[in-house]
Amino acid sequence: MADTSEDDRRESVRVPIRLMVRDLELGGSFEERPGNLSLGGVYFTEGHPPVGNRIEVRFLLPGTSFEVRAAGEVLRVAREGSAFGATVRFQDLPVETELAIARFLEGR
Repeated sequence: MADTSEDDRRESVRVPIRLMVRDLELGGSFEERPGNLSLGGVYFTEGHPPVGNRIEVRFLLPGTSFEVRAAGEVLRVAREGSAFGATVRFQDLPVETELAIARFLEGR
């Protein structure tokens, strides 16, 4: 029987991506982070904002000129070795943006 741990159950495929991330509660500039994209949000490493904080992300969908600008909430922060990673769920994503992400992921 297949492993159905929480980490293996995904709403959609996850694709590696470079993100520009800014914590809305702290303000300041965007910082580039490695991460991955799914239909419902992003995961990024090299940062550990508090759970519950609102995050703003920007990124280009690979192979396109479509720039996604989205806000989201930090759902969880995990430590893997000496690195941290944050899971962010998109909030109030415009329909056209959600459709563009879905089309991109569907083509992967």
